[in-house]
Amino acid sequence: MADVIVVGGGVSGLTTALLLAERGLRVRVWSREASSDTTSAVAGALWWPYRIEPEESIGRWSLDTLRVYEELSSSPGETGVRMVAGVHGGERLSALGAWARGLTGVAEVPQGLRVTLPLIDMPVHLRWLEERLASAGGVVERRTVGGFAEAAAEAPVVVNCAGLGARELVPDPGVHPVRGQLVVVENPGIDEWFTRADPVSSATTYFFPQPGGLVLGGTAETGDERAEPDPVTAGEIVARCARVRPEIAGARVIGHRVGLRPARDAGVRIEAEELPGGGLLVHNYGHGGAGVTVARGCAHAAARLVP
Repeated sequence: MADVIVVGGGVSGLTTALLLAERGLRVRVWSREASSDTTSAVAGALWWPYRIEPEESIGRWSLDTLRVYEELSSSPGETGVRMVAGVHGGERLSALGAWARGLTGVAEVPQGLRVTLPLIDMPVHLRWLEERLASAGGVVERRTVGGFAEAAAEAPVVVNCAGLGARELVPDPGVHPVRGQLVVVENPGIDEWFTRADPVSSATTYFFPQPGGLVLGGTAETGDERAEPDPVTAGEIVARCARVRPEIAGARVIGHRVGLRPARDAGVRIEAEELPGGGLLVHNYGHGGAGVTVARGCAHAAARLVP
């Protein structure tokens, strides 16, 4: 028997499981996929509250997570977290929420906001979370879950970090995918990130210098569940990024990625309920495009609901 079963092995599930295991609870993570195959693994992944609600909570969750990433950045090879400078094109501090007052070293420049933020190499960070969890006594199991009652039969507390899977498991019809497509190219010497979102389009423009190459993006296609990369979209992504940094146009393409962000109409859901057959179900899902950004803050909020 376990004390807690966490359903979902992405960044939210592993982070929540780690906090619970560090409390001394016996924790098992049930994940349909290996962490390297989750949506979290293909994330860009720059810290920034992007496409996530509710506004009154995201600032606290985001800043809690930021402080942890700042600490983890002292060992980037181990944790996958680096502090990297860059520009949010077209942004101004006055247009951001109150959470922006928690940022340090922000400068308004003609292009937008220049700031140093955590940039996470997600495959490395997910491995680090799994290793920390194992050190705390937690176990990750590859297992497809048909319903929460299945987990409740083996632990008194179940934590729902199922991401897009919550649509069927809860069930919650407000959960929907927001498709993101990325292109990875050989880095032509770019050492800073750049982002610019188009508020009236599903297209965004960003590039992130990661150890495995320069990650180019992207898209935010609501309701689109296509898992395969679209070659036309890939070409458009490269062209948009090359308009910002022309050297990108000649960079050799080394990979394509597609991830389905697990958005929810009502925003992130963190709350507890009694299961019909007995046991406690704690929800932590609906993180949209900012699961990495709020991972630690949301995990703390969910863990507080576990007795």
